[in-house]
Amino acid sequence: MTTEHVHDEHYWDNFYAEKDQIWSGRPNAALVHEVAGLTPGTALDLGCGEGADAIWLAGQGWTVTAVDISAVALERAARHAEQAGVADRIDWQQHELGKSFPDGQYDLVSAQFLHSVTELPREAILRTASRAVAPGGVLLIEGHLGFPPGEENPHPEIHFPSPAEVIEDLELAEGEWEVLVSREHGREQIDRTGKLIHRRDSTVKLRRLPS
Repeated sequence: MTTEHVHDEHYWDNFYAEKDQIWSGRPNAALVHEVAGLTPGTALDLGCGEGADAIWLAGQGWTVTAVDISAVALERAARHAEQAGVADRIDWQQHELGKSFPDGQYDLVSAQFLHSVTELPREAILRTASRAVAPGGVLLIEGHLGFPPGEENPHPEIHFPSPAEVIEDLELAEGEWEVLVSREHGREQIDRTGKLIHRRDSTVKLRRLPS
């Protein structure tokens, strides 16, 4: 998605500075559902925001690298991790994904609702994310399938991909990956005004086969 070209970091810093807390503080339900049965190892959380997913993962025993473009969000997330007693299990890193990316490979790479109203090369970022998955590890991608009901789409040129399209756009090497989940589903959400809404989302969960 694009706006007039404000610097992405400034946009998101201003977004998070509007309130002391933007999101619910609870981990994404899809993450909890899909990761609960995995053996904890190293995890990469892309677009971590205020840190709820990273903090939940750390509480489950994962060693987490959590990434966001916003220094405001990262400072807030680090404070929440201290309060939750898991600060020593999370490495907070500031990256403008598409321009820089964390080093290394991980047992879990999670991209939860990696959408933006600023310019974001989502497909390229997710391809880079797939290369950051260690052999035997899991790539989990959760995305919206449209704007909230009743909300005008300010970016009609934007296409929200289906699970099959997400997998195709990853350009994965044949024979190196196993598709564990590829589905669309409904979800209830409390929006920023406190109203209960129903949304359509997609889940893609892939395992990189051991070498």
